[in-house]
Amino acid sequence: MPEQPGAPTTPVPLPLGWGQGASGTIYDYIRVATFAIGPDGRIAQWSDRAAEFFGVPAAEAVGADPITAFIPRELWQRGRARLERILSGEEWVGTAPYRDLSGAESLAEVYAMPASADGSATCLAVDLGRLRAIETDLAASEAVIGQTPTGFFLFDTDLKLQRVNAAFAAGVGRSPAALQGLAPGDVFRPSDADRLLLALRKVLTGQEPVLDLRLSGPVRAARTTAGRDEDQRTWAVSLYRLTAAGGRPIGVAGQVQDVTSRHIAEREAAGVRRSLALLNEASTHIGSTLDLETTAKELLDVIVPQFCDVATVDLYTALLTGDSAPLSANPESGELRRVAVSSVVGNAPSVLGSERGGVRVAEAGGTLCYPPRSPHARALRTGRSVVPQPGPDPLLRSTLVVPLVARDQVLGLVQLSRAIGSEPFDAREVAIAEELVARAAVCVDNARLYRREHERALILQRSLLPPGNPAASGLEIARRYLPSNNNTEVGGDWFDVIPLPGSRTALVIGDVMGRGLRAAVAMGQLRTAVRTLAMLDLDPEEVLSALDEIARGLGNDEDPDRSNAEVYLATCVYAVYDAVKQRCTFANAGHLPPVLLTPGQGARTITVPPGLPLGVGGEPFEEVTVDLPEGAVLALYTDGLVESRKHQLDEGIDAFRAALAAGSEQIEELCDQVLDELNPHHGEDDIALLMAKVKGLPKGSVGDWRFPSEPTSVAKAREAACGWLLERGLDELVDTSELLVSELVTNALRHGRGEIRLRLLRDKTMVCEVWDDAYAQPRQRRAQETDEGGRGLQLVSLLAERWGSRRTPKGKIVWFELAL
Repeated sequence: MPEQPGAPTTPVPLPLGWGQGASGTIYDYIRVATFAIGPDGRIAQWSDRAAEFFGVPAAEAVGADPITAFIPRELWQRGRARLERILSGEEWVGTAPYRDLSGAESLAEVYAMPASADGSATCLAVDLGRLRAIETDLAASEAVIGQTPTGFFLFDTDLKLQRVNAAFAAGVGRSPAALQGLAPGDVFRPSDADRLLLALRKVLTGQEPVLDLRLSGPVRAARTTAGRDEDQRTWAVSLYRLTAAGGRPIGVAGQVQDVTSRHIAEREAAGVRRSLALLNEASTHIGSTLDLETTAKELLDVIVPQFCDVATVDLYTALLTGDSAPLSANPESGELRRVAVSSVVGNAPSVLGSERGGVRVAEAGGTLCYPPRSPHARALRTGRSVVPQPGPDPLLRSTLVVPLVARDQVLGLVQLSRAIGSEPFDAREVAIAEELVARAAVCVDNARLYRREHERALILQRSLLPPGNPAASGLEIARRYLPSNNNTEVGGDWFDVIPLPGSRTALVIGDVMGRGLRAAVAMGQLRTAVRTLAMLDLDPEEVLSALDEIARGLGNDEDPDRSNAEVYLATCVYAVYDAVKQRCTFANAGHLPPVLLTPGQGARTITVPPGLPLGVGGEPFEEVTVDLPEGAVLALYTDGLVESRKHQLDEGIDAFRAALAAGSEQIEELCDQVLDELNPHHGEDDIALLMAKVKGLPKGSVGDWRFPSEPTSVAKAREAACGWLLERGLDELVDTSELLVSELVTNALRHGRGEIRLRLLRDKTMVCEVWDDAYAQPRQRRAQETDEGGRGLQLVSLLAERWGSRRTPKGKIVWFELAL
């Protein structure tokens, strides 16, 4: 029906395949031009592309002779003949030289199509150089895509597959035709497809190419005889943007390479690198101290979570107690203690200490014994690693039990577990675990041996120190000994309080240079020597001189020239306090000066000439005598209390004096206050502290008489002694004392000379002392039946608690003690 005027027009849909093309076509790559030649042999039409192609505007070209305008002169005759045949109706396709816009000669392929009606011709010219280049590129692309073993694919702008080569199709197990038009999700697993889609969009939007994108999946078409899919494959995909002329994106090209073998090798290499890094970390981290618990925790710090998710360390309790007996190889009788636990798995029953399979699982610090048939007991018994079957714990997937073995002795075991979602332990990882545990086992064994030796040295050292607070006449004693805070070897610090006759007390403090068992043994030898010398009632300077000789003889006696003898050096202060006179005499062998706290005057150091340390020899020692008032506190100490790397020695002594002056009047509290004040600041060495507070003897505790050297003095001495004892209610001692006083005074009269002095002291015992001016010491001997004398000292030894004699500057003193 014809269209009515004025009626609205309805768009007529174009036939299928018709439409307006997008900008950027094949003609942007191939130079094409059209023009027409009229019946007269001249150019009748000249298109804009022809003007661009030949570099001649339409105004100059229309009406021009194409032969003379575009063909070199030497080809004019041949060109004229060809043009005549075309105008006579003959089609022609051939090449023709021409000059382009820049003036360079080029070659064009011309297709002349004559019009038989009017004798004209329409011509189509194509740049042959560009056309041959495109042909070469297409042939190369076809060869590469079609023949290379590497997979190739092309996605269009809708991210649908447009083309794949045979290698890619074979890699994913499908035919090329079946892949046509598929999306990434139709080819790869969902997780990989999402990653590929994201990468395709990034490349398509103009960002940089994506290189080495790893995708994985099964080869779907390849199945084994059992009907199972083949192993997973891994591909490395590189994506490149495809653009048309003008930069218009037309799709994404991808290169796919099967890197399954390389992926496996890289994964194994990465595992080896991780293992080596783990072993290297273990070498530097484990064993930084010689403490068993710390070493076990350091092992777990290395392997959790880098190697496993849950780990525990169980050690035989004998290791922790320092027991020197052989460790039990029978798990039924060997109790273990869980010394370390580490976990990144929350609420894991194996870690929290709940019941597991009817067997109690120890918490950190708890003890346990594994059943004889358990994998743990087998590992302890055989010394070999065991991979037990998965237990009932829902959070753990696999477990590995590795015994701690060092020097062919099983010390305990390490249990390693991995949580659900982790890979189980393989053979290589079992070997790595064994190597890690073996290194830790050596450190644990070293710590065990060190702890054993350290405990032995401490026991030896403490056994050589006086137990409790020793008694001293006229003194209240407080003492402290603290090992160093850094848990190093024991030192050689020592002190002693030695009761002497005549209400006197020897106060000793010393420090053997060096550390360890050697220093502790040397300290014990010197302390024993001091006690022996003190019982000889020598002066302080004489005691130190004798100690110096002893210290010099502690080296290697087998070396006659002593060139290789081991040198023992020690510092020491030896003081003797006389409770009757309240006077103290000091001698110093290279030790720190004593400190005296006087009521109302503060604390001061006592200037005692510091002689050379014991073991050096060659110099005499000097004495200093100081009167100590009632309530005064004398402090002897070792360098660990006042010396530190953080301050000078003088600063430490000043701080010690200040702490003494500001402390309590109670000597025990004062001792603790001083340590609390000074020890936290350093504690780098052992500390020995000995304090003595002066407490005068009660009134009437001393009786003192002098008698002339005549026979009547014996009776006067007996009378004076009996009267003094009766006045103090010591009636039970009168008879014995009368007999013994008579014997000693008689000996002084017979064997001595000069004035005779009698002194009675009441303290913890009753002491009787008799002076005379003779230097000869009495010596007890066994009297023969025919001897008339010689039995007096035997009688004294029999009736007295103890007796003895000592020299004085003008003679000697013979004394005895009776228990109250």
